[in-house]
Amino acid sequence: MEIHELRANAAVALSLLDLTNLKDDCTPQAIVELCTRAQTIYGHTAAICIWPRFVGQARAILGADSPIRIATVVNFPSGELSVAEVVAETMGAIADGANEIDLVIPYRKLIAGNESAVTEMVEAIRTACDERALLKVILETGELKDAGVIRRASELAIAAGADFIKTSTGKIAVNATLEAADIMLLAIRDSRRKVGFKPAGGISSVADAALYLRHARTIMGDDWVMPSTFRFGASGLLDDIISILGEGKPLEERTGY
Repeated sequence: MEIHELRANAAVALSLLDLTNLKDDCTPQAIVELCTRAQTIYGHTAAICIWPRFVGQARAILGADSPIRIATVVNFPSGELSVAEVVAETMGAIADGANEIDLVIPYRKLIAGNESAVTEMVEAIRTACDERALLKVILETGELKDAGVIRRASELAIAAGADFIKTSTGKIAVNATLEAADIMLLAIRDSRRKVGFKPAGGISSVADAALYLRHARTIMGDDWVMPSTFRFGASGLLDDIISILGEGKPLEERTGY
């Protein structure tokens, strides 16, 4: 990849990044650092993605008018809570200041053939979000595995009101893949609805991110990729973005470029 193309992809990836800390041992100090890192000299990330218990703290740090959105996770990572429990999680997170809700579907029930469980969960959280929060629906494609099941999960989530469909929690062995991205993007295209796509888990370099950007543009069109329709969920990608855009070691000295 040419240097100018790599830098262009880095700039785009920054604007699309949901900078994530969903570590089990995340601390309030780590949230302070995450909010700081999300505001770079090259621009800000699209969002931060954090545990619900830190949403109020992050809102206080960023302020009510911050362009950086606060995303949080519900029914995460197991996908096995009851609808009532997930509605309560969602309502609490929105009250604390979350702009976006990343919901894990009951994917084990789907694998067992229970499609209605997915529809019921997504519809309930869509209603809880109302117009106050964006709903990103996590399919956990690495567990669904089968292309037909991934396609069906995408269709069910879209039909039930998802604003985005997202590949993964980042908590299992197989997370975002280009194969899953292909299936999900085609489902979005075929739905003819305004639904976004979020690959998450394992995307740690701009070179990796560029593959997903290229794939999305090929399927959806050159002007489709923007924060309202495309996000990256990642914790390590920002380091490579900043390095490429000029902080740290000069690009010319980086191995492989």
